[in-house]
Amino acid sequence: MKELPYQAKAVIGRREMVTLPELGLHLCCKVDSGARTSALHAEEFETFEDEHGQLWVSFITHSGGPATPGHRLRVHLHDRRKVTSSNGQMEWRYVIRTLLQMGEMEFPVELTLTDRRDMRHPMLLGRRAMRRFLIAPGAAFLHGEP
Repeated sequence: MKELPYQAKAVIGRREMVTLPELGLHLCCKVDSGARTSALHAEEFETFEDEHGQLWVSFITHSGGPATPGHRLRVHLHDRRKVTSSNGQMEWRYVIRTLLQMGEMEFPVELTLTDRRDMRHPMLLGRRAMRRFLIAPGAAFLHGEP
């Protein structure tokens, strides 16, 4: 068997509880090694420019599912990218950068904003955010219970 080109930081399960402290969110996310980018549920997007010319995005998200009250967030807009979804459709998505905490770990992550109301989890953790992690597909919540 070939050696890993890096030392794994941690083993994560197929689902994990994460905190996005800068956004004030604590939510369950699905780990998806098939997705390149991570995604966060968002609805009612509005983009605007501040007095310094920086772009921002405002949106509503739900940390506990669609039945919970929504949170209106305003975040600096990092980028806008074309993303191919799991059903093969290409769409333009807003991209934000924020900190992600999972158990004892904390690291920056890029999140595309998309409507995930029909999905079980409000957040998807993609490959780019999982660098240096190993996935245990038969386990869940290795870094904190819901």
